[in-house]
Amino acid sequence: MTLIEQIRESIERPFLLYEEKYKALLSTDNSLLAEIFAHISANRGKQLRPMLAMLCAELCYGCNNKTISSAAALEVIHTASLIHDDVVDMSAQRRGRESVNYKWSNKIAVLAGDFLLTRAIREIIGLRNQEITNIILSMAGSLAVGEIEELHHNSSMWISEKQYLEVIRHKTAMLFAACAECGAVSAGASAKQQSALRSYGENLGLCFQMKDDELDFSDSEEIGKPRMSDVRDGKATLPLIVSLERAPRFESDEIKRLSEQPFTADTEQEIKSFVLRYDGLRYARQRMEEYRGKALEALSAFRESTCKDSLISLLNYSINRLY
Repeated sequence: MTLIEQIRESIERPFLLYEEKYKALLSTDNSLLAEIFAHISANRGKQLRPMLAMLCAELCYGCNNKTISSAAALEVIHTASLIHDDVVDMSAQRRGRESVNYKWSNKIAVLAGDFLLTRAIREIIGLRNQEITNIILSMAGSLAVGEIEELHHNSSMWISEKQYLEVIRHKTAMLFAACAECGAVSAGASAKQQSALRSYGENLGLCFQMKDDELDFSDSEEIGKPRMSDVRDGKATLPLIVSLERAPRFESDEIKRLSEQPFTADTEQEIKSFVLRYDGLRYARQRMEEYRGKALEALSAFRESTCKDSLISLLNYSINRLY
């Protein structure tokens, strides 16, 4: 049994209800949309975010129908954001399969993503819980801000770590934070519990994105996207940012010049060697450990339990995964 399967086992019944709700939100009589959603559902990832919502609810006073609906709506919004991101990034692949925009078209991908957003919004409104609604809508706006910031910075690799953190906080961490907080709110958690779990989720999200940055330099075939695809796309990742800051300016200028040229195997190797030479990957690991510590500190407010153990395991998985 994998670590993810062990974590899921602690919320087995709620997870089955979540799966039913998620499938219902993707159901449609439109044959093209049904084909697109079947394509997406064939490889949906680990479902970490809905699992996070359910674990946080269980840690407080238990999952209920609001938890399940919140988890499903959040995952549908996440799915829609991935479809839209692939259009913006002109990506041909998503998790090792053809992206929706590549398999069909950009226009169809945008509209399919919009359809999913309307389904998620309808589910959220049906909860009749203003606090959960506010959390989710605020998060959805944050996703858009993160994408805009990333696009704005893509024209230059000379961004600071502070600017980088703002991007990933909006684009990645706020979704994890919203999942954790919605789980807590749905279970009737106290304001203190809610704040602690939001902090846990945000720091988990920062760790998750930094691990993605590290994996961009991995040689593993299991990642589901081409090696160094973020660097190829001109995206600033933490290992590269810190290496550019540490290197002499003439060397950093050369790496920037290379990154703006057609990407070859030699270019890839030179940039990877540069990052290794200036300990960019080691620094990213150190920062992950710092945010891991903050996430663990947030969990210290809760008594020991199977769900707390699962949240710790989810955190450890996020920074140690191989893809």
